Amino acid sequence: MKQPPRTGVAAQARLVPPRPALRIGALSMAFRLRPLLLVLVAALVLVVLFVVNLGVGAFTLSPAEVVRVLLGGGHPADRLAVLELRLPRAVAALLVGAALGLSGAIVQTVARNPLASPDILGVTWGAGAAVTAAIVFGGTAGGLLGTTGLPAVALAGGLLAGLVVFGLTYRDGLDSLRLLLVGVGVMAIASSITVWLLSAGEVEDASRALIWLTGSLNGRGWDDALPLAITLAILVPPTLIGSRTLDALQFTDDTVRAIGVRLTPARGVLLSAAVVFAAVATAVAGPIQFVALCAPQISLRLARLPRPPLVLSMLLAAILVLAADMISRTAFGTAELPVGIITAVLGAPYLIYLVMRRHRGDTV
Repeated sequence: MKQPPRTGVAAQARLVPPRPALRIGALSMAFRLRPLLLVLVAALVLVVLFVVNLGVGAFTLSPAEVVRVLLGGGHPADRLAVLELRLPRAVAALLVGAALGLSGAIVQTVARNPLASPDILGVTWGAGAAVTAAIVFGGTAGGLLGTTGLPAVALAGGLLAGLVVFGLTYRDGLDSLRLLLVGVGVMAIASSITVWLLSAGEVEDASRALIWLTGSLNGRGWDDALPLAITLAILVPPTLIGSRTLDALQFTDDTVRAIGVRLTPARGVLLSAAVVFAAVATAVAGPIQFVALCAPQISLRLARLPRPPLVLSMLLAAILVLAADMISRTAFGTAELPVGIITAVLGAPYLIYLVMRRHRGDTV
């Protein structure tokens, strides 16, 4: 008598080919080959783009000359151009992109929504409102803040906006839909306050605030890049180690609880890390739009995974910001556009594409 085919989880597990595993002594870790290859390719592209970026400008250097300078050689004029003028800005662009990409990947996974980003949580607009208030009402103090304290003000504003969103969202748990709705509300309030501040301030102060609000890496140095580098060095390793929690959060709440994950603390910790990443990146470069939205979605499609991969999202976001900064410096002659304008021009069509696919009911 012919036996009926097996069904259920056990039978499905037999049909899934085992993943390659990396074993070091008693430690074993499974991995997917395609995402790993994509990470290696993205890292190579980022290195090449970083070297090319250091060589372009009013004083052009070949990639070989840039590498020679980075290795300790080169002409003194080349060393001045690369190490003093371009390297700090390029490093800041790379770190800002990595922080935004990681923040966006976490928010989209926790919210289970491809249209979610730190902008939706009000983090960037909270930072923008705080900086605008400091510039408009600071007077002479605002001029001093422009070189010393604006990053700290932006960080405080972004963190405050994130805390407000969490505080208004938490009701016997952290609901994803409520989080997005409250985030949109806080974003609208912060943006309205920013517009009012711009209209209420002096013309010169409003102009300086508006330049910061477009997102720019112009004039960024080691003092700007160092706090972001320290933040990433401290928070990225535990975030990557806890990525198994993100794998669980892609399922329904009941399923997540059934497998033993404490849902509310997990979401709270991950979203807090995402807010910190976005706030620190915004403090360094101002609100750079669409990077945190687009990079995780591009990495998800390339890797063919159920959620945005963290490392690949970081690398692709760093590539986007670095490429946008290079375009803003070199594509318009002596005029230099803020990098936020370039990312907006590139990211807005992709946002429209995501919205249209979601409206049609396609898999996003």
